[in-house]
Amino acid sequence: MKKVISSCGSRFNAFCCSIFGHHYTMSRKVTSHIKEYKCLHCEKQVTTDVNGKLARLTPEMKDINATLENLYQKRHRTSHQQVA
Repeated sequence: MKKVISSCGSRFNAFCCSIFGHHYTMSRKVTSHIKEYKCLHCEKQVTTDVNGKLARLTPEMKDINATLENLYQKRHRTSHQQVA
């Protein structure tokens, strides 16, 4: 029963998003420049691309973001260790 209500709710929310636009919140900070966002209503996921614009978060983009986050964290770990 609950599944049916959420299904209709998500369809209605998706319809509202198509009319009024999405309400994105940051779901994950990959680097200081690249972030992942999720719509509160329809749960659409997007990320910032190379140009700084929002692009659909595909599995390929998720892999790219995970790799970038790894490299970013390693780089900042070593730079903090060298300073100390």
